[in-house]
Amino acid sequence: MKHAYLFPGQGSQFSGMGKQLYETNAFAKNLFEQANTILGFRISDVMFGGTDEALKQTNVTQPAVFLHAVIVYKTLEGARPHMVAGHSLGEFSALVANGVLTFEDALRLVSIRAKAMQKACEIQPSAMAAVLALADEKVEEICASITAETGEVVVAANYNCPGQLVISGSIKGIELACERMKAAGAKRALILPVGGAFHSPLMAPAKEELAAAIEATVFHTASCPVYQNVVARAVMDPSEIKRNLINQLTGAVRWTQTIQCMVADGATQFTECGPGKVLQGLVQKIYKEAIVQGVS
Repeated sequence: MKHAYLFPGQGSQFSGMGKQLYETNAFAKNLFEQANTILGFRISDVMFGGTDEALKQTNVTQPAVFLHAVIVYKTLEGARPHMVAGHSLGEFSALVANGVLTFEDALRLVSIRAKAMQKACEIQPSAMAAVLALADEKVEEICASITAETGEVVVAANYNCPGQLVISGSIKGIELACERMKAAGAKRALILPVGGAFHSPLMAPAKEELAAAIEATVFHTASCPVYQNVVARAVMDPSEIKRNLINQLTGAVRWTQTIQCMVADGATQFTECGPGKVLQGLVQKIYKEAIVQGVS
């Protein structure tokens, strides 16, 4: 029996997140204040009392979700993961949990990532859409055919669980893809309220900027494997972790495959650290026998 710790990504934020921890735990309060100093603004104020709209800004959302997840993990008693994984942004939280990144370095990288992604979204307006109840292979086939026919970027971006795949690309490409997905039998093909085409080639400008920051950061020896999004398997080598983390920005989040690999490697218990319950629900859809819990 192995215990896996999971960390959520952008989209799980909510107003008031972390407020109780700040008010009741001196260690947590200290980490929040460190984060305020590193980021150069009081992100804790936005997290505790900001509007939903303020929290949705990518340059706020990403450090906020990271911060909440890591502080929740660090205030857990007796947390001894056999393996870790994070969904998209959550991979940075996972790398703090297994000792590869320090809290401070990870937060700086997350801030750089968020700002770079925001800029990439402004360069070219783009979108993402959730496709439900259509085989992954069919979704991939439709995306590839649209790109081949029109030159519009549209790719499979998030393999969340069986029957739930998020696609990413240009606005025209996504609109066309949604029409074709429905015609092919998808239960739904719904454009998501996100800032742009994350995990697609349209994030290439952000990838360049993030790569320079990652290469300049010290990655330490891992205390346990991290199952990384782009390869969906256990990784321990710091140089390989760096490479995968850089490629994640333009590559797909293979969450279904990641959980399947963790299960194959002996994971039976999964704990989600951070806001929301999204990952708990996905794990249960991927592996019904899993023991799943959340700490928020």
